Amino acid sequence: MMNRFFGHLTTVIRHRHMVMLHCFKAGIIKRGLLHDLSKFSPTEFIPGVRYFQGNRSPNEREREVEGASKAWMHHKGRNRHHFEYWTDYNPHVRKMEPVKMPDVFIFEMFCDRVAASKIYNGQNFNNNMPLEYYVRGKTHRLIEQETASKLEFLLRMLAEKGEKKAFSYIRRQVRRNRSGKTDWPGLEL
Repeated sequence: MMNRFFGHLTTVIRHRHMVMLHCFKAGIIKRGLLHDLSKFSPTEFIPGVRYFQGNRSPNEREREVEGASKAWMHHKGRNRHHFEYWTDYNPHVRKMEPVKMPDVFIFEMFCDRVAASKIYNGQNFNNNMPLEYYVRGKTHRLIEQETASKLEFLLRMLAEKGEKKAFSYIRRQVRRNRSGKTDWPGLEL
């Protein structure tokens, strides 16, 4: 139990630290500082320890054992960098639908996905891995189309041009957004 406790704690801290560094590179410092603080709540931390394996999210194992992950449901409901947070009831069609994410949370989501891929893949990490993981789940994901296009655009940029170019592009977008511009040069929607 102690090995799982310290294994999970170390993974969460390493992940948060890496996301913070990525957010700082992206020019979204506040998002980096606030990233994933809910993982330290008992609702998320205790199952994280119980289902810790070290090579994938404990939420995946919790789903396999319990049929659902209460830790994940808590997490996605409190962290706006997850596209799953951005769903709402549409009264016209009477069902839940995805809604558009603000760019700053798309940028944080990008930083989160890259960091998670680095943590779970360790020395084997390469810039294609976050995109490959995204593409594998693409057909069964409930995400608003423009949000999906923007995230995939950033992941493809990482895979094709590298981290330096991707973070440089995000920093430019952060500055553009602050000046009221919402278009993304290079992205065809």
